[in-house]
Amino acid sequence: MTAVASPQDRRAYRAAAHRRATRRGVLIAAGSTIVVVGGLVALAVTSPGWDSVRATFFDRAAFAAAFPDVLAGFKLDVALFLLVEIAVLVLGLVVALVRTTRAPALFPIRALLVVFTDVFRGVPTILVVYLVGFGVPALQIKGLPSDPLVLGGIGLTLSYTAYVTEVYRAGIDSVHPTQRQAALALGLTGGQSMRFVVLPQAVRRVLPPLLNDFISLQKDVALVAILGPQEAFRVAQISASSTFNYTPLLAAALLYLCVTIPLARLLDHMQRRGAR
Repeated sequence: MTAVASPQDRRAYRAAAHRRATRRGVLIAAGSTIVVVGGLVALAVTSPGWDSVRATFFDRAAFAAAFPDVLAGFKLDVALFLLVEIAVLVLGLVVALVRTTRAPALFPIRALLVVFTDVFRGVPTILVVYLVGFGVPALQIKGLPSDPLVLGGIGLTLSYTAYVTEVYRAGIDSVHPTQRQAALALGLTGGQSMRFVVLPQAVRRVLPPLLNDFISLQKDVALVAILGPQEAFRVAQISASSTFNYTPLLAAALLYLCVTIPLARLLDHMQRRGAR
């Protein structure tokens, strides 16, 4: 007679099979990666113009000389990014809440916010930064900011608030109406049901797209360079134009990657966790 395997033996067998399949998948993925990356590297280094590209974009001495100044400019990028991110998170939520309310008295404000969202989502961010940076000082109104860095931050805030507003609004609309109705039936007010029931669910659902927007924001901070602030891209651009060597731009790109890649991996982790 054939012995019947116990549940423990079957689980152990499945676990061992899963480990073997995982190891095989990792080996295949590593092998294919080595082949593809190795082929691309070989294609680049054997191309006729590689020596010129290496001298222009991968000069070690130029990288070492420009990196301290580029790093100092990048600190300005990070500081501006954090301030704009906080402002966008707050303003985007406020605009989304006003747009989702149905109070008749707020109709004019809702209409204005619809126009605001449509305009600043439709105009490229670089144009918003340019128009705010040069248009506000041209008004010559006392009390308005004139610092290019502040004006650039305002332009980024206006543009990204429009995007984040729609992300928040989509999250709020994704919460089933019965959630709010149940909260009202339990005695909560409309504001309390939004604060304690709807918003927590909505924010959890939109965390991945919010993080995606802020990865884009981190890169778009470089747009304030058109107004003159000495941030990383501007510093690298000045250095490259004075030496006719583009390695400083590569240094700036690497610094941006040091921030955007960890954020992207965090986004992937959050999406996988949400799928599970």
